[in-house]
Amino acid sequence: MRLAAFNALDDGAATERLGHCCASTRWVDGMLARRPFASPGDLFESARSAWAATGEADWLEAFAAHPKIGDIDSLREKYAATKAMAGNEQGAVNGADAATLEALARLNAEYEKRFGFIFIVFASGKSAEEMLALLLSRINNSREEEMRNAAAEQLKITLLRLEKMLG
Repeated sequence: MRLAAFNALDDGAATERLGHCCASTRWVDGMLARRPFASPGDLFESARSAWAATGEADWLEAFAAHPKIGDIDSLREKYAATKAMAGNEQGAVNGADAATLEALARLNAEYEKRFGFIFIVFASGKSAEEMLALLLSRINNSREEEMRNAAAEQLKITLLRLEKMLG
């Protein structure tokens, strides 16, 4: 979709498209308020600004819309609307060995129990082993540090999805 076509969408259709990029209601509302966008650069800068205006509750709302890394069943069942985007983002996990997938699942559960939200990572271009190493490197952080890390990763994911949306 070209930017002009996105700008021409009614609010309902634009909300749906933006929601596929980031599930934070406050972020989506912030983006709608900034329309129309003069250029792709303006769209991406607006996305950054709208994200900067959010807080922990908004971040948790966005995180909740993500499948767990390596949870292919979750991709198929719970997240049908963003399956294509998230599936491509996590594509490297599909070819991982069983031990790596089991470790990812186990550590994802530990992470979620410890922090109260799933492990968020910009997975594009990363192998399952790389994501496992990142999970291991972050699991002993403080909740505050992990919240900031996850929010920064969410922004990267959102920007990539916006880029995909524009084709």
